[in-house]
Amino acid sequence: RLASRTMADASAPPAAGAPTEPAGPTPFQQKSPYYAKRIELFEKYFAREGEKQEAAKLTNETIQVVMPDGAIKEAVRNVTTPWDIAMGIHKKLAQASLLAHVDGGDWDMRRPLEGDCALKLFSFDDPEGKELYWHSSAHVLGEALELEYGADLTIGPSIEEGFYYDCFLGERTLSDHERDAIQSRMEKIFKEKQPFLRIEVTREEALEMFTENKFKVELITNLPEDARISCYRCGPMVDLCRGPHLPDTAWIKSVSVNQCSRAHWRADVTKDPLVRVYAVTFPNDKLMKEYKLRIEEAKKRDHRVLGQTQELFMFNALSPGSCFFLPMGAKIYNNLINFIKEKYWEYEYEEVVTPNIYNFELWKTSGHAAHYKENMFSFNVEKEEFGLKPMNCPGHCVMFGNRKRSFRELPMRLADFGVLHRNEFSGALHGLTRVRRFQQDDAHIFCRPDQMEHELSQFLKFLDSVYEVFGLTYEMKLSTRPEGYLGEIEIWDQAEAALTQVLNASGREWKLNPGDGAFYGPKIDITVFDALKRRFQCATVQLDFQLPIRFNLSYVTENNEPARPVIIHRAILGSVERMFAILTEHFAGKWPFWISPRQVMLVPISEASRGYALEVRKKLHSAGFHAQVDETDRKMQKKVREAQLEQWNYILVVGDGEQTNGTVNIRTRDNVVHGEHALIDLMAVLETERKTKSLTCMFGVEKSAAAAAAREAEEVLAKAALDAAAAAAAQE
Repeated sequence: RLASRTMADASAPPAAGAPTEPAGPTPFQQKSPYYAKRIELFEKYFAREGEKQEAAKLTNETIQVVMPDGAIKEAVRNVTTPWDIAMGIHKKLAQASLLAHVDGGDWDMRRPLEGDCALKLFSFDDPEGKELYWHSSAHVLGEALELEYGADLTIGPSIEEGFYYDCFLGERTLSDHERDAIQSRMEKIFKEKQPFLRIEVTREEALEMFTENKFKVELITNLPEDARISCYRCGPMVDLCRGPHLPDTAWIKSVSVNQCSRAHWRADVTKDPLVRVYAVTFPNDKLMKEYKLRIEEAKKRDHRVLGQTQELFMFNALSPGSCFFLPMGAKIYNNLINFIKEKYWEYEYEEVVTPNIYNFELWKTSGHAAHYKENMFSFNVEKEEFGLKPMNCPGHCVMFGNRKRSFRELPMRLADFGVLHRNEFSGALHGLTRVRRFQQDDAHIFCRPDQMEHELSQFLKFLDSVYEVFGLTYEMKLSTRPEGYLGEIEIWDQAEAALTQVLNASGREWKLNPGDGAFYGPKIDITVFDALKRRFQCATVQLDFQLPIRFNLSYVTENNEPARPVIIHRAILGSVERMFAILTEHFAGKWPFWISPRQVMLVPISEASRGYALEVRKKLHSAGFHAQVDETDRKMQKKVREAQLEQWNYILVVGDGEQTNGTVNIRTRDNVVHGEHALIDLMAVLETERKTKSLTCMFGVEKSAAAAAAREAEEVLAKAALDAAAAAAAQE
């Protein structure tokens, strides 16, 4: 009945004043017979599920459910649901629980338990709960797109914060002014409290259900013939889905449809064009308000905007996805690389320089020709195929294998800032975060198995020291052996044990991500958080047992026997371009002094002071500081304000008095006025600020600390006097 009412609403004539469709049936009306058939088949298979549950009730077989605290709850096989268990503990627990894990696997709260199991519940506060919440919301978005536009749905996943749905609308596209209609439709669906219903079908049954959607048919035909396929329904919308989902649509309280954009099926520009609609939902309006405030702040910090206003970088259609770093941006870029080079010296890495272009025989040996060629730029030279390198590891293997190696040479830490190219689709390019040309702080450690633990431990110290300088926090996950792993299980066990030991010794919390390692070795996934608590994947450390085999690498042991080295792939900044973008937004364009391209602006009060300003600028430049003189004819106050808006760390005003005294009048971009000081004193502070890589201005810090200490001493003396007076009064 609910589906009929919803479909009837979609077929109703437009309200007065609303834009009308051309004469003839609407896209939704054209698709209505297909949607109706899909519902009919779903109800048929859902009745089959109901019969199973009724039979289970008659059998009344008891099972045991183990809770995280060890408590055991009794349940009935194929009847009792996680929701029932939660309600038995406390109503508020059930109301807060969105998702269940049954023996570690995702499970709907209203799906009957099938046997003895361990049960864990998740709320919206948990990452798992958010993912489910936004995945269910994506289904509601899909329903709205069907009802509004007769869309052919493709895929609709949850993302970092929110979700999207890709759909096919033929020649039609959606623009941002249509977001309100989609949002209104979704809000209507929430109020209808449509339940999320689940069925399992065979591949043939699924093909019959989705026969008129070529995208779903393609997904289904790629599954094994004997696959059991789960489908979910909310209202009139039925979709292929692993699940799980919310109990019903009323759990979704607040929605914002954020963007309509273009995409392509399978992210391939040669395939069907799609419309992508982004949205986000929350269980209350307060969270939505906080989200919108974060988004507004993120827009202000957008590196693409700040990069333009601060003249840091640019792009040009003559070289899509390849950044032009302007002089100010190049200063930051080089500071990032030089910082890592300082750390390489501290942690004893050897920097190497390797070719940009290789014969494809290299990529055949490494395996990239078979699995990564579509992401590479390739071309012919004298009838042979060559390619621009997308990563450095194969070249480093060639370097290691160039001659016989001894165990005494290990570990060998090879670092490379070589230029890399990856053939990203044009539609995927996005500022500095997704480019075609980039550099990495890429390094590979060739070591013995017994050296893995020490090298990994040193890497985590390296990582921590770098992220601390930037004021970035991060989390770590250990991704272990996947099902399709290659190599000897003993080596895998040794590697995972080393990673576990290193993570435990780091003193930081970490999580286990079982089965998500690469096929060639386990890894630590590192997620960094910026000032807005957004998540980014930058650093990585991966163990590799396969490349040494592919390149037949070996070293001679102390027993004069050949042995395979282990390769540790590692990066901290990751792509320098991507880290540049992250830091631009993290600092909101207010670069710390040590990395800032605009460190000191000289403001002469008049033309008479211009010569002194240039003299001071020369001294600062000779000391390695980025300094300029504002030689325009604007008033001094205007010059200072412009320098602050341009984010110059220090603004030095000079006039006749400063020239006579050999001083400068100091203020900062935050309009803190420090007054007149000797230039030599300022330069000492600037050198300290640069050397320590301080995140904050250090000028006046010692004075402030001294004043605070004096106040504290005065308070101690005053308290002592009061105590003495009180003691004297007590004696009287």
